[in-house]
Amino acid sequence: MRVLMVYPEFPDTFWSFKHALPFIRKKASLPPLGLITVAAMLPPAWEKRLVDMNTTTLTRQDLEWADYVFVSAMVAQRDSTHEVIRRCKQAGVKIVAGGPLFIGEHEQFPDVDYFVLNEAEITLPRFLADLEKGEPQRIYETTVFPDIRQTPAPMWELLNLRHYSDMCIQYSRGCPFNCDFCNITAMFGRRPRTKTAPQLIAELDSLYKVGWRGNVFFVDDNLIGNRRELERDILPAIIEWRQGKEGMAFGTEVSIDLADDPDLMRLMVEAGFDTVFVGIETPDEQSLTECNKSQNKGRDLVESVKTLQRAGLQVQGGFIVGFDSDKPSIFQRQIEFIQRSGIVMAMVGLLQAPFGTRLYERMEKEGRLLDDFSGNNTDGTMNFQPKMDPNVLQEGYRHILKSIYSPRAYYERVRAFLNEYKRPKVTRQAINWIHFEALLRSIVVLGIRGKERLEYWRLFFWTLLHRPRLFPQAITLAIYGFHFRQVCEHYVS
Repeated sequence: MRVLMVYPEFPDTFWSFKHALPFIRKKASLPPLGLITVAAMLPPAWEKRLVDMNTTTLTRQDLEWADYVFVSAMVAQRDSTHEVIRRCKQAGVKIVAGGPLFIGEHEQFPDVDYFVLNEAEITLPRFLADLEKGEPQRIYETTVFPDIRQTPAPMWELLNLRHYSDMCIQYSRGCPFNCDFCNITAMFGRRPRTKTAPQLIAELDSLYKVGWRGNVFFVDDNLIGNRRELERDILPAIIEWRQGKEGMAFGTEVSIDLADDPDLMRLMVEAGFDTVFVGIETPDEQSLTECNKSQNKGRDLVESVKTLQRAGLQVQGGFIVGFDSDKPSIFQRQIEFIQRSGIVMAMVGLLQAPFGTRLYERMEKEGRLLDDFSGNNTDGTMNFQPKMDPNVLQEGYRHILKSIYSPRAYYERVRAFLNEYKRPKVTRQAINWIHFEALLRSIVVLGIRGKERLEYWRLFFWTLLHRPRLFPQAITLAIYGFHFRQVCEHYVS
């Protein structure tokens, strides 16, 4: 049996880093972890190939080679997925589909032959057993959450590692919180399920053995969801594993209450974590109550962010406007919060109601649902009718993006962050020719041609004078700023 794993193309968003990747000669930020994990669950005798359309082209020859095409996609990949399915149908190859896009929308893909939904640890074996008997059903789904201690390590060998700026790995699924707009708990539950320390170390070891030395992102919905196991087993095991190894800085997603736990922050930094994404959402307490973001309430969010930065963790932040409680003043409040916090990579989007969330159910009950959820909260669309005048909301959103990603405001945040941050020694990487090439490209694109050239040179020399050890970080953030401005110009102009 010959199986072609296909990952459709992502649109250009803040998270694509499309305009930053050429500086380091990369094609995509992260590989399709789900597909290469599913590949490891397939019979060993089957031939497997991967086409990640974010790094390479899906050819007619690829489709002619395959007996089955396995497609996995997120909602943001919807348009590309439709095109992939059309081409598979045209080529006469059977299609097996799974992933977040199909959980809520499989009815919209009539040309797909088989749907393997929810978590593959349960539904894939059922499909494979029926396929072997020649009696496959069209839809396989479950409401049961599997034990991921039985999940195999991903098939890294299917990847061309040179195409990616980062690798990714997973330790846990699920989140103990239940935010109104988040579909994580609907898909993976509120009780975090975890892998064992030996299992996770084996995955890291296999990634190290194939030659990866760059950044690794833990795609957990909330890494600190099960603090006891993390502190007792996982972080000490990673610290021990890192001894004598070079490279591999880690990033992940956490809730803001990590700032309340100095011991856990210290362990994470010692284990090699230097970046965390935090859902800040909004500085407005009423809106936090509305969306059930209890972990963010009743605290000085700016100080919590700075606590994480001082501990050695760069904070990337998610922000949302469009809550029912939002007033027109929220736009300036978001700008001021972002600037004061020194969150350089501030991902601001309009509120969306994904399928399966409590927000979706409420909007459906109130008759406020509009178009399909785009999965891209930077495209200026909402899939429900907001309480605020939509024109005011759209204009306010554009004002936030224009403000925080203007060269002056962006570079001010970079300096504010570098003033607070102390990069851990454990994650410092040796400088190589790729870094020098990126520096030269940044000088040409940002320092000579770019509209931000004055701010670029101010940061360049300020960093060399005040924080010379963070100079590579400063240049990296300058390059990210170029990407963010390109995205803003696309959606805001």
